[in-house]
Amino acid sequence: MAKVPIGCEPVVGSLTPSKKKDYRVTNRLQEGRRPLYAVVFNFIDSTYFNVFATVGGNRVTVYRCLEGGVIAVLQSYIDEDKDESFYTVSWACNTDGNPLIVAGGINGILRVIDVGNEKIHKSFVGHGDSINEIRTQALKPSLVVSASKDESVRLWNVHTGICILIFAGAGGHRNEVLSVDFHPSDIYRISSCGMDNTVKIWSMKEFWTYVEKSFNWTDLPSKFPTKTVQFPIFIASIHNNYVDCNRWLGDFILSKSVDNEIVLWEPKMKEQSPGEGTIDILQKYPVPECDIWFIKFSCDFHYKAAAIGNREGKIFVWELQTSPPELIARLSHVQSKSPIRQTAMSFDGSTILSCCEDGTIWRWDVVANS
Repeated sequence: MAKVPIGCEPVVGSLTPSKKKDYRVTNRLQEGRRPLYAVVFNFIDSTYFNVFATVGGNRVTVYRCLEGGVIAVLQSYIDEDKDESFYTVSWACNTDGNPLIVAGGINGILRVIDVGNEKIHKSFVGHGDSINEIRTQALKPSLVVSASKDESVRLWNVHTGICILIFAGAGGHRNEVLSVDFHPSDIYRISSCGMDNTVKIWSMKEFWTYVEKSFNWTDLPSKFPTKTVQFPIFIASIHNNYVDCNRWLGDFILSKSVDNEIVLWEPKMKEQSPGEGTIDILQKYPVPECDIWFIKFSCDFHYKAAAIGNREGKIFVWELQTSPPELIARLSHVQSKSPIRQTAMSFDGSTILSCCEDGTIWRWDVVANS
């Protein structure tokens, strides 16, 4: 397992905002009484860049951000099971480009919703426990990956309804998987992290024929020869506690635990011996009062900045690609006191949304000429 070498101390960002940008609250919506666990903009299709989805309880809601802080409700999907509690949502699309929403939660079922007709397109049963995160492969947006409490990560084809690969087993996670992400340019690579305090990097390269086969499979999805990938190509112990969010930043990884910070680090693989290697911790982005698990950060489309909420309802916006890291803004409002489970940054970072434990959605917009 990869360890951190001495003498490579990371650069820690200062909590004094650079004031490069100024944001103000332009809207606050009370969606319901149940906690909202996820909010996400649609980065898959440029015609829907201002459209976002939220999940909370057994409801998935789609909105559009309009000028002047207006948020319009486009549609709402209520699951037939009133005890369902969705924890995660991601945008995807059919091979014909039709937008889909994929949501999952406590029931362990992925619901694929056709946004065009507001109906269930498919339901994927496979996970043995709740689903903590779903992410879409931006280069092939019919592929989604799900991280589950059942200690596995699964790769699905939303077009054909096939579970292609299962990342679990001998070298897999030893507790709940909390977060998963596709590499932005290497289509074969994913990273996952969870309650076993590790981040694991997996390669699909030698199993890619299964992925290709999934697109033109005509038999029943249950007859597909789903492959289990038991060994990651890299395992990192960066954190000493649950790791609940990880995102690629080029070939580097941003990850966070419950230690009031996001960490940027580089996995250095040993080509000969998979699973081994070293870690170079590059930078740390402090986030005060961010010491409860299941708080996730988000980035704008080009990964210039990251926004993360904390348990006191404040948002920290960090510039990702400066060294030392620069805090762009610290956002707080007298009425925003509830833990922020997730943020969503718009395509260009000019709008930041937060979804909260008290069922509210907050919209922050950049102040012109800031």
